[in-house]
Amino acid sequence: MMESVFSVVATVLIALLAVPFGLAAYRMIAGPGYADRFVALDMLTAIAVAFSALTAVATGRSAFLDIGLVIALINFVSTCAFAAFLERKGGR
Repeated sequence: MMESVFSVVATVLIALLAVPFGLAAYRMIAGPGYADRFVALDMLTAIAVAFSALTAVATGRSAFLDIGLVIALINFVSTCAFAAFLERKGGR
């Protein structure tokens, strides 16, 4: 009984995450600068990790948690690389 409640709540939350996903995707496309676009990309990857975790709860398969972890690690490395790029470029 409790597992089905978690599944329904996770499904509803997955549907609700579509709104910030769409807004972040818009900012990534229409962002005025590289930094704005990269922050939107960070947000998109954070939402992808949330999607992955909620899918793991909804389906009961822990493999989705591994996918979320890999996405988060790639996001961290890319953020560090972009920060280093901005530091060399002059912070603009």
